[in-house]
Amino acid sequence: MKKKSTIPITKVKNPEPNIKDDNWIIWAAWADRITFEEIKEKTGKSESEVIKIMRKNLKPSSFRLWRKRVHTKSIKNRKKFVEERKKLREKIKLSDID
Repeated sequence: MKKKSTIPITKVKNPEPNIKDDNWIIWAAWADRITFEEIKEKTGKSESEVIKIMRKNLKPSSFRLWRKRVHTKSIKNRKKFVEERKKLREKIKLSDID
């Protein structure tokens, strides 16, 4: 009988697809921590091209849900992400003073 490893095996429900496939773009677009800039660096697809791919491959209700999520999340665009982090840091500094 083979001895079990002491290192735990992490099982991922939705593993990362191959980067050359459109499924990777869909996977990355749903991921909160992957910005449109990173998608462009890795695949060469701009934000508008990613939106077209999402519109083509998702059900209409899923696409609307994704667009609402992307629009409200500051993390999907690097510039907005940096601005939100700056505001958060300032807020934390002000609350530490009180």
